[in-house]
Amino acid sequence: MIISVTMNPSVDISYPLENFKLDTVNRVTNTTKTAGGKGLNVARVLQQAGANVLASGMIGGHLGEFIQSELENNKISHDFFTINGQTRNCIAILHEGKQTEILEKGPIISESEEERFLSYFAHLITQADILSFSGSLPAGLPEDYYEKMISLCNKQHKPVVLDSSGTSLQKVLASKAKPLLIKPNIEELAALLGKSIENDSESLKHVLTNPLFNGVEWIVVSMGADGAFVKHFNTFYQVTIPQIDVTNPVGSGDATVAGLTQALEMQQSDEEILKHGNVLGMLNAQEKRTGHVNMQNYSALIKRVQVKEV
Repeated sequence: MIISVTMNPSVDISYPLENFKLDTVNRVTNTTKTAGGKGLNVARVLQQAGANVLASGMIGGHLGEFIQSELENNKISHDFFTINGQTRNCIAILHEGKQTEILEKGPIISESEEERFLSYFAHLITQADILSFSGSLPAGLPEDYYEKMISLCNKQHKPVVLDSSGTSLQKVLASKAKPLLIKPNIEELAALLGKSIENDSESLKHVLTNPLFNGVEWIVVSMGADGAFVKHFNTFYQVTIPQIDVTNPVGSGDATVAGLTQALEMQQSDEEILKHGNVLGMLNAQEKRTGHVNMQNYSALIKRVQVKEV
C-alpha cells in the first residue's frame, strides 16, 4: 500500500469570471469545490492509475469533513488525524486568462496535537510499503517535523518520497533521517544552495553531488516541458518528454510524484520509474481538472519519453 500524506490540506474553490472587478460585487455561477492539497492530488492520481492508496494527514472542522466526503465519492480510502482547528480554504479566481489566488494560512497545530500525531503516524505506517509526503507544514508544527516523521518511517524500513521545499526540506537534508527520493525544481535547488543554477547536464551533475544531498538515493529535478534531470546513486539520467497540448499544468508535479512512487513500490527499473512518473505528469497537464489523468492515453505517451544516461 502507498500512503499519501498531506499535512496542510485545503478545500480548493474555483471562481471563473469573464471580468474581475475590484471594489464591487462579482457574481459567480459555476463554482467548483474540491478536496485540495498536493498529497490529495497524488492520492487521486494513484487511485486512477490502479494503485492501492490511502490518503492521510491532518484535518479539522466541517471543511475537513467535506474533504473526507469528497475522497469517499472518488473511492479513495483515507485515515486522517483529527485536529481542533479548521482546515483551510484556498480560492482561485479565474479571470481574463489569469489566475488570482487567495490562500488561507490554515489551522495552528497545538503541542498536544503535534505529539499525538506522531504516535498515530507510527501506528499508521505499519500498513505502508512506501509513503509520499507532499506540500507545506501547517502553522504550529516545528520546521523539523518532516524529519521526525521520516525518522519514524526509517525505523520501520518504510521508504519515503518527499515533495517539499524551503526550510522543511533543508532540515531533512541536514538530518540523519533521509527520504528515498526528493523532487525539487531548478528554483528550489537554487534556494537550497543559495546560488543560481545553470540548466545544463554538467552544472546539474556538479550541483547534485553537493554533500547536502548525501544519503538521498534519488534526486529528480523537475524541469517542466524540458523533462527532468535525475541522479540515482551515482548514475545520472536526462529525461526528455514530447511536446503536448497543455490544458491545465497545475498538479502535474503531484501526478509525477504519484507515478514515481507507484513505480518505486513496484520495484521497477530506473527507466521504467522515470518514464511512469513523467507520463502521469503529462497526462495531468492534458486534463482540465487538477489531479486527474486519462490512462487511455498512457501507452501512446510512454513510447515517446526518452531516458538517457549522461
